[in-house]
Order: sequence, then structure tokens, then C-alpha cells
Amino acid sequence: MKYMMAIDAGTTSARCILFDHSGQVHTMAQREIAVSFPKEGWVEQDAREIWETQLAVCRDALERANLTGADIAAIGIANQRETTVVWDRRTGEPIGPAIVWQCRRTAQRADALKQRGLEPMIRQKTGLIIDAYFSATKLQWMLEQVEGARERAERGELLFGTVETWLIWNLTGGAVHCTEYSNAARTMLFNIHTLDWDEDILRELNIPRAMLPRPVPSSGVMAETNLFGARIPIAGAAGDQQAALFGQNCFAPGEAKNTYGTGCFLLMNTGDQPVESKNGLLTTIAWGIDGTVSYALEGSVFVAGAAIQWLRDELGLIRTSAESETLACSVESTGGVYLVPAFVGLGAPYWDPYARGTLVGMTRGTGRAHIVRAALESLAYQTADVLTAMQNDAGIALQSLKVDGGASRNNFLMQFQGDVIGVPIVRPQCVETTALGAAYLAGLAVRYWTDTGEIRRNTTIDRTFLPEMTAEKRLSLLTDWHRAVQCAGGWAAPQKEK
Repeated sequence: MKYMMAIDAGTTSARCILFDHSGQVHTMAQREIAVSFPKEGWVEQDAREIWETQLAVCRDALERANLTGADIAAIGIANQRETTVVWDRRTGEPIGPAIVWQCRRTAQRADALKQRGLEPMIRQKTGLIIDAYFSATKLQWMLEQVEGARERAERGELLFGTVETWLIWNLTGGAVHCTEYSNAARTMLFNIHTLDWDEDILRELNIPRAMLPRPVPSSGVMAETNLFGARIPIAGAAGDQQAALFGQNCFAPGEAKNTYGTGCFLLMNTGDQPVESKNGLLTTIAWGIDGTVSYALEGSVFVAGAAIQWLRDELGLIRTSAESETLACSVESTGGVYLVPAFVGLGAPYWDPYARGTLVGMTRGTGRAHIVRAALESLAYQTADVLTAMQNDAGIALQSLKVDGGASRNNFLMQFQGDVIGVPIVRPQCVETTALGAAYLAGLAVRYWTDTGEIRRNTTIDRTFLPEMTAEKRLSLLTDWHRAVQCAGGWAAPQKEK
């Protein structure tokens, strides 16, 4: 029996999961990856560590399963998106740290692009708003701030890639420099209609085309690796959120999922036509398969599970993430406390890079359980804001919301999520849907699975959380949440803009 290898290159950990034909986890290996914060609003990682840790967990998974590369049908990759890596074409050495998607160092650079009147053009071509979240301003910053980088890039000596590009390049020993459509769509340089790098945007941002990878569909053999003792096709890739959408079987227009990871990401399939957002969401590529591109609406919440890590690592209020559920259930409510975890600004639908984390409503009776519960509830409130915008854009009222990611295991959070959005929450038995989606994309390419119908038959539901909160209570909570968001807004803006 052969297995599918899914590389899940997350922000805080590298994982490898081997799936069997029924879509069940056979073996998993995971190691943490360091994230550094050298200045306020800056977020970086060591690109070499990303690669070396990912390679190690792939080998760990094979060893634990007592398998070799010959037992793997294909490799699929899901990765943290927008994170920007630039490296030397000849040596493979990065020219500096990888700039992580959460990094806000280029916020004023993004503001300058808006002031030049470029947003309508960029939005029409890429489906994105201008924001430091995306790769373009990060790449521009590296070319200008690293000594000699621009000249080297123009001579064709440097290569750019998001994380899947960096991994594929290393998996193939530098033989293949490509990017998958959904990842390319997150750079703010890619035209989602022509499926190519946009010359107008490259010219405006002064990005040398020579350093850009070749765009390829999400499902299809794009390379081969022989690092695991046999030649294995790399046959699928997608940004982590698009991979989760696929893993959740959201194949039809109107189907949506929310992933609770480091950030929180709500995506809705809109079919073969992009839907322009009028409510602060992004229009993006979901995936490309068999010559057809599917599009999605997306709302990105920058800090979700990272808020729980903050409670654990910086505040010491909990010892483990799982403890947050026990503490949250130990009190009847937050006692009026709201946490807005805008540690790196606010994403959709606010898009305020200058918002900062805010804790409001505390009294002398506020304890750690109230703060922990407020942190968990903040994930649900942010999701509710995005879902409202998404339903308005798409003109579709959701019947249910599929969930996945680490925090979806938290029963308190899932019940509260259903309560504040007023629709059932559906959690699959396998919550590793990001990795599973990557495996499915690769598996379709090598005929490990024949079609999406066979994939749908693999899915089993673990639990459905039905909303129990009254409409009056829901409105009251959301009203106070929005008051708290107003308190967080614009806090770190340059003085003249406050």
C-alpha cells in the first residue's frame, strides 16, 4: 500500500503527515520553528531553518511509519502564505531572514502606494487590497534594504519565492523554481485573470521579473525529489488556507470553511468567476485543476491561535493551549472583558495596520479565567465580522460553517462560535484538513484518488455545534465587541494621522 505525503509548512511548526487512501492520518511528525520579533511590528524567520526542519520532519514521519520513499505515491505541499524568501540562485543561501506574513515593517510603504493612486489597478488585477500583509512590499523592502540585492536581482542572481517555492527548490536541489497559483495570488504581483505576473505592477514596484518563479496549477506533477531514497513526484501545492478549503470538500460555490491556526481564515468558494468584494474582503484564487481555476472570497484574521500562545508564553496565564478551555468554562462569562488581539494590526474587514492589542472592560474582580475566556471569544468575534462581510458580498446566507485547525478542537470555542454567528458549526473527524487538502491535490494528479466525488466519500463528521444563544444576547455581545475594536483602532499610527 502506498501513502500520500503532505508537507504542512506552518508559521510556528513544520509538519509531515502521511495519509492513507481513506484520507486517514497514518503517521505524523512535527517540530516547532522559531519566530523572531527584532523590532516593533517586525516578524521574521530563518529560511534555512524552515527548510531544514521541514526536511527533518519528513524523514521523521517515514522512520516512525517504517516506510521509505518507495512507499510514497506523491507529495503535496501546504504552506504559510505571503512569507517572503529571497536567495542566491547559485549557492541557495538566503540573503536575509524570511519576512513573515504577519510582519508590518512595510505598512508605510503600502500607504505610499495607495497615495500614488495604485489601489484600484492593483485590486482589479490581483483581487487584493494594498497592504503590508502581502509579499510585494516585503520583496521591495528586501531589494532596497539588503546591500547589493537589487543589482544582483536584475542580473538574475537572486530568486524570490513564497514558502512552497523555497521548499520545492530545495527538494529538487535547485532544479525547479516554480510557484503554485493560489500562492502566487497572495504576492500582490500576480494577475488572477491572466494567471501570470503582471507587468504593470512589476514596473510600478520596480520588481525584476527575472527573480520570479514560474506559475503552475495547484494539482499536477510540478517536480520530482529523490531525497527520500526514491523518486517521488511533487504533484500538488496550495497556500494553507486554500488547501484547507479543498480538504474540507468545499468544491461548490457557496461552501465555506474557517481555519483556526496562528491566524484565522474564512474562505468561501465562488466558482469559476472571481467575486469583487465591497466589504473589505479579498478576491483570490482557490486552486487550479485540469485547466480550470476556482476562485474564493477570503477574510483574514491575523491573530487567532497566536493569542492563545501569547497567554501561555508571554503572560503565563496558562501552561498549555488545552488549558484555555477548562479556564474559560470555569466562569459564566468574561465579566464584560473584551480582548482585541490586534498585535500586528487588524485584517479583514478593518484593514488597520496601526491597530494594536487592547484589553477593555476590566474591574477589580477580573481574574485570569476572564481574560483567557475573552481571548478565546475574540477568535469567534473576529470570524463573525468576516462572515457578515462575506455573506453581503456573495449574496449567500451560510447554512453551516466547516471548521478545522488546532483551535477547532476547543469545544467551548466552537459552541461560542456557533452562538455568535447563528449557524451550525461542523467539525470533521480529521481536523488536519490543511495537510489533507494538499494530499488530495497531489493525489488527484497521480490518480491516487480518481475525482472529487471519491474524496467526498472519505469525509466523516466528528461533531456539529448548534447555536443556542438568543438573537438579543448575540446582538448585545457583538455591539460591545465593536466598541472594543474602536478602542484598538489606529493606536500605532504616525502622530499626524491619529
